[in-house]
Amino acid sequence: MNIQKIIKKFRAEIISLEEKDDLLAIKVSRENLAKISTILFQEHELPLSLLFGTDERQKKGCFGVHAVFSLDKENKWLKISADVPSTDPQYPALTATIMAAHWYERYLHDMFGVVPTGHPDLRRLVHHENIPNGTHPLLKDFQWNTKLPKANVAYPMHHVSGEGVFEIPVGPIHAGIIEPGHFRFNVAGERILTLEGKLFFTHKGVEKLLEGKTAMEGLPYIERLSGDASASHALAYVQAVEKISGCAVPKRALQLRAILSECERITMHIHDLANIGGMGTGYSFIAANGFRIKERIMRLSADICGNRFWRGMIVPGGVREDISKENLKKILKVSQEAWKEIEKITIIALDSEGFLDRLQYTGELPQEAAVAFGAVGLPARASKVDRDVRRDHPYASYGEFPVKVITKKSTDVFARYRMRIKEIEQSVILLENLIGKMEEGDVLERCEAKDGFAIGAVESWRGEIVTALEIKNGVIERCFPRDPSFCNWALFGIMGPGNIVPDFPLINKSLNLSYSGTDL
Repeated sequence: MNIQKIIKKFRAEIISLEEKDDLLAIKVSRENLAKISTILFQEHELPLSLLFGTDERQKKGCFGVHAVFSLDKENKWLKISADVPSTDPQYPALTATIMAAHWYERYLHDMFGVVPTGHPDLRRLVHHENIPNGTHPLLKDFQWNTKLPKANVAYPMHHVSGEGVFEIPVGPIHAGIIEPGHFRFNVAGERILTLEGKLFFTHKGVEKLLEGKTAMEGLPYIERLSGDASASHALAYVQAVEKISGCAVPKRALQLRAILSECERITMHIHDLANIGGMGTGYSFIAANGFRIKERIMRLSADICGNRFWRGMIVPGGVREDISKENLKKILKVSQEAWKEIEKITIIALDSEGFLDRLQYTGELPQEAAVAFGAVGLPARASKVDRDVRRDHPYASYGEFPVKVITKKSTDVFARYRMRIKEIEQSVILLENLIGKMEEGDVLERCEAKDGFAIGAVESWRGEIVTALEIKNGVIERCFPRDPSFCNWALFGIMGPGNIVPDFPLINKSLNLSYSGTDL
């Protein structure tokens, strides 16, 4: 469904309309928000990429609720907004008909106190038992340094009763360095009946901390949302800044951004191949070799960026500094060698019947469930959802250097494992093209702060990152950087049941989701 058809179909319901760059913004009544969204999602199959709130009480006496849909065929975004009066802060829930909205609306309720009526589960999503009822941290009059009293708010988990049914609690503290997350299993024997996750134990308050900061002041916070996706989060954010300012980024800088993004993708896909194989199944051969190869790429990052996380290079207007020909050749050499090694290692691993037995038919995610829950990234593509922001909303140099989008049909851990192998291969091919055809010229343009709203999107190695940014009076009024993990954590409730308990770590590692990126 294209923009003109949308305008024509909902002309009677549209209160106002604005089109700029790649964004069509329309305003409707709160009564029509869910109705129109449901038609777009169910009948026209437009993915829901974002839903967020704004506090506009001071100027307009209301809250704003904004749903963002992706118009992939047109490489555009559709933002549908509705005003919700502060005197009656409620609206019909999208979740009643669009399951993909379920966490977004719980988060909206937590942060702003706006009630999506008809939502089936409004348990507090963020900080659970530790925040007093009636506390909403993203209200403009809530101070970032507020000291909250200790609370003991109940958070009932779901239970299954019956003879021979047991509960197994896992976490939130784990036997490792990963961040806290609690998982509750209801099992009969070893077979999982239900699986429920509880996250958001270490909320950082980044959205509140960003308020009032300039674009450059906010960038370090964005880069540290999830350390393994620093370059991707930075790129999504600065693209929004550049759209607002009208800044033209030099072609060489666009190519360097794509190179940095693909290096980050290679780094983490190799990590996942090692982690799924070694820590997920006990096949230590691939863990030992995979982590050895990943270490070389992290040292490459230290040589190029001054740190091991591809951080600090991407800034509004381009990149912080140029990458020399010698370092570009080094990037290509290290990446090619890493691909040759990991290809040989995975061929050996996939020749093991015991290894394949653990991966095949484990943690299946049906395509229908992936679409319904709004799954993004590699897990979605492994379930036949053909979406990739690099193609559907081209950025950096991906329009000029298109990437081959890989999808699979088996929908299990095995599919997600093989996809990582193929995506590394495609990333190396892309690096060869980018580095072989590098533009000469500047890498940074002046990017003056202007007021406005824009969306930046990046296909990180983990999946689609979407950052909604509003700048007002030269500083950040509202910024919502949505990590792909926010969309994919809820998939465990679909992927877990029917498997045995020892398969859960394997399923978990096949998604490799970020606790930190989710808990802003």
